[in-house]
Amino acid sequence: MTPTLLRPHAEDLYAEELAALKAADNDRPKPPGWHLSPWAVVTYLLGGKLDNGFEIEPKYIGQRRLMEIAVATLATDRALLLLGVPGTAKSWVSEHLTAAISGHTNLLVQGTAGTAEDSLRYSWNYARLLAEGPSMSALVPSPLYKGMETGQLVRIEELTRIPSDVQDTLLTMLSEKVLPIPELSTEIQARQGFNVIATANDRDRGVNELSSALRRRFNAVVLPLPATLAEEVHIVQTRVAKQGQALQLPVEAPALEQISRLVTIFREMRQGVTDNGKTKLKSPSGTLSTGEAISVMNSGLALAAYFGDGTLRAHDLAAGLMGAVIKDPAPDRVVWLEYLETVAKEREGWKDLYRACREVIE
Repeated sequence: MTPTLLRPHAEDLYAEELAALKAADNDRPKPPGWHLSPWAVVTYLLGGKLDNGFEIEPKYIGQRRLMEIAVATLATDRALLLLGVPGTAKSWVSEHLTAAISGHTNLLVQGTAGTAEDSLRYSWNYARLLAEGPSMSALVPSPLYKGMETGQLVRIEELTRIPSDVQDTLLTMLSEKVLPIPELSTEIQARQGFNVIATANDRDRGVNELSSALRRRFNAVVLPLPATLAEEVHIVQTRVAKQGQALQLPVEAPALEQISRLVTIFREMRQGVTDNGKTKLKSPSGTLSTGEAISVMNSGLALAAYFGDGTLRAHDLAAGLMGAVIKDPAPDRVVWLEYLETVAKEREGWKDLYRACREVIE
């Protein structure tokens, strides 16, 4: 039996929703090359009920205006840069924007310190190049080449991890909408529908600043961390439930109390102060993002499912919590111990979590 895909592409996982939106989208204007109108794209991202009663599941929980700005940008000749600390759903939003606008998400460049110009422009099939010389049949197109040729969106993940001189390869493509091929004395001109969505953050180590020339080619949208505890708890609860179904964990849905405690810890340590504002705290070196909270919860669920009784308890969360907080062993350990002793130990209803975390760290 063929194993089920661990993570289907957005356009496959939400194919029914995309089809329902397309059917309800006949009378609204669409930019050239788009599968859905801007209204339908925002509805797909934020969720809602169609006139026929069909429910669209929210993919992003946050400010509607940010998504409207992002979608409107992609309808112009400006590229879109999604900025934010790690774990603020930049890649998630990028994928779903591309699925709704272009109908598929397979034109992707993953930025790393080793990304070369070939990954952004084109490379060569060297066997054919040696046998035939430079020709279109010997050329291997990059995702950007294909996106320009077919008029579709291209995603660039972690743009700031790409070396600065390689980043600037994008300048002509984004401003002139042309990819020169000097070896063949020709060029690829972008068709309507082509654009770029890039993601970037400036919190991790190993990032490269974008040149001012490249920044001018992008409209930047900053995706913030959730504004309130309730909003962040809702995001974690929703995403954990969805991922739990995909992973087929034989475990009960986590109690809201456990999610609330985890998110409270992350928020207080990020902000450097307790929720009531009475106790100042030191912050660890990591970001403690919403994405990390989801990962910690999934790790705890796996422990509860396979080594517990199927119910998520404090000791299932403790190991994942320590791994999330303590990134730099010496200073972060001190920060975590201080939080446990000054906050968790004294907080009503947290004794079990305090004891479980102390057991893991000692």
